[in-house]
Amino acid sequence: MENIKSWSAEDEAIIATNTDATECKRCAVELGYWKDEYISYFVKRAERKAPEINRGYYARVKGMEMFIHQFLERCGTKCQIINLGCGFDTLYWRLEDATRAGVNFVELDFPAVTAKKCHIIKRNKRLLQKITSEDGEVMVGAGGGAGGAGGPGAELHADGYHLVGCDLRQAGEVRRALAAARVSPAAPTLALAECVLVYLRGDAARALLAQLAAFFPRLVLLVYEQCNLADKFGEVMLRNLAARGCRVQADAWQCEAPEAQAARLRALGFDAARAWDMDTVWRALPDDDRARVEALEMLDERELLQQLHAHYALTVATKGDLFADMDLNA
Repeated sequence: MENIKSWSAEDEAIIATNTDATECKRCAVELGYWKDEYISYFVKRAERKAPEINRGYYARVKGMEMFIHQFLERCGTKCQIINLGCGFDTLYWRLEDATRAGVNFVELDFPAVTAKKCHIIKRNKRLLQKITSEDGEVMVGAGGGAGGAGGPGAELHADGYHLVGCDLRQAGEVRRALAAARVSPAAPTLALAECVLVYLRGDAARALLAQLAAFFPRLVLLVYEQCNLADKFGEVMLRNLAARGCRVQADAWQCEAPEAQAARLRALGFDAARAWDMDTVWRALPDDDRARVEALEMLDERELLQQLHAHYALTVATKGDLFADMDLNA
């Protein structure tokens, strides 16, 4: 008999953050911040967000892309990308448009999220045709690790694309999900974690990262996460998360400066790690890109954007000589 797992109120609140992030991304895309022809499949038309929110998401997307392309340039298509807490991210389809065929792309999230994503993919031909294997077969099945906690349709498998439901807090579920996605420890691997670790208990986050560092000898971990939350502005951010049912532990590394976050990753088994607040990432983007974005909307309170950027960080942790020189300005 299938073991149906119940989710707590906090789990449900975490799951709901996926919708919020997708709506923010669609708003920025509609305003012309970046191009994404697939975001509209995953969320209805979103309300307009504040200019500082749109610019913050632009910096987030472009900062992540900067390192994703560095990774692909080093290892080509004979590699794998694991999107932890993928939500409704459209990265797979955008990379396919950039002719990155051959990468084994794996997406993991709560089964409640992957089941919805499976449903959206199956009912939209444009999404489905990009993940259909050479023999035209796409396998859809139950998911959620042991016991099929996600119910029918929480997984999708094809050549080069795997969407699997699992609880990232459970090491056994993560192992089973990676095995189902045909992940190889020998292949160069990029793991992405965008606003994921903040929703894990400290011990669970450390266990997940240590597990990845031990499993993959050639690994890049790219983390976009809150930082510097120990000040007044950070306290407000934490209260807002708590009001929505998402608690952050007081000793979570999101309360620390970016370099302290990088040091924690080195202690968990990574050879090297570097981190930058998003103001630094913003200034590292090409001048013409920033000028184009700044012309899209008037920003009355630049200080607010600077505060937001100071409380988010991009961290790159690596294992293996192939990725040792990855840098913000590489």
